[in-house]
Amino acid sequence: MYSEQLLDHFQNPRNAGEISDADAVAQIENPVCGDVLRLTLKENAGRITEVKCKARGCVAAIACGSALTELATGMRLNEAGELRREDVSVAVGGLPVASAHAAQLAIDALVAALGRIGRTKL
Repeated sequence: MYSEQLLDHFQNPRNAGEISDADAVAQIENPVCGDVLRLTLKENAGRITEVKCKARGCVAAIACGSALTELATGMRLNEAGELRREDVSVAVGGLPVASAHAAQLAIDALVAALGRIGRTKL
């Protein structure tokens, strides 16, 4: 059902936790399934230098949060803003249709965090 890449991200999440002095914080919840993803990120000179995530939810939500941190780290802010759920899905080796919401949750959290750079944090 799940790819090896997805299971690896679930079992060994990358960049788990929070950045204490983050430049942006966003927490998004899927009201339908209850999955929650919290992203914290640091940026310098318009580039994401660090991203951490905390996820509570299904296997796919945790894996997509992990994969997103790897995708976004090192990107320019505008490049990160162009990431799509398909990019996250590819990064985890594909998602079953019933789990596609997990990739969208990760993208929604990233977009929210990018919108908070330079603003008051949560």
